[in-house]
Amino acid sequence: MTDAGSGLEVGQHAPGFTLRDQNGADVSLSDHLGKRHVLLVFFPWAFSGICTGELTEIRDDLGRFVTEDVQVLTISCDAMFSLRAYADRDGYFFPLLSDSWPHGEVAKAYDVFDDKAGVARRGTFLVGRDGVIRWSLVAGLGERRDFSGYDAAMSHA
Repeated sequence: MTDAGSGLEVGQHAPGFTLRDQNGADVSLSDHLGKRHVLLVFFPWAFSGICTGELTEIRDDLGRFVTEDVQVLTISCDAMFSLRAYADRDGYFFPLLSDSWPHGEVAKAYDVFDDKAGVARRGTFLVGRDGVIRWSLVAGLGERRDFSGYDAAMSHA
């Protein structure tokens, strides 16, 4: 077993999941399939510098990530209550999903769980309405992800 995977590949079916958001509501991938694309954004730590920068980019350009055609879902191994405090502090009104228990189960299903650090790597997956991964990007824990490939992927979706 490796410390961290390289993520699921384009063309694979996205594993289904149901996780609690920062407000305690259940959110399932299947809630959106058939209706819109879903951009899954895994991040390692609430309140950390790089993660805050990435989520702030989503917040500040929300119309790029949440439209009639796409829904963003962010996922972290942090507890729901930590994600609520994080969302409240920084004004994140999109779903921050807690993959805390069983610890990292969804991150593991997407092959982005870092066993050594015990957190999700910066995996990003564009899931089509049909549940198939259309674009993916995985960055290391200390690397800021580049969302520019997402724009190109959406132009072909």
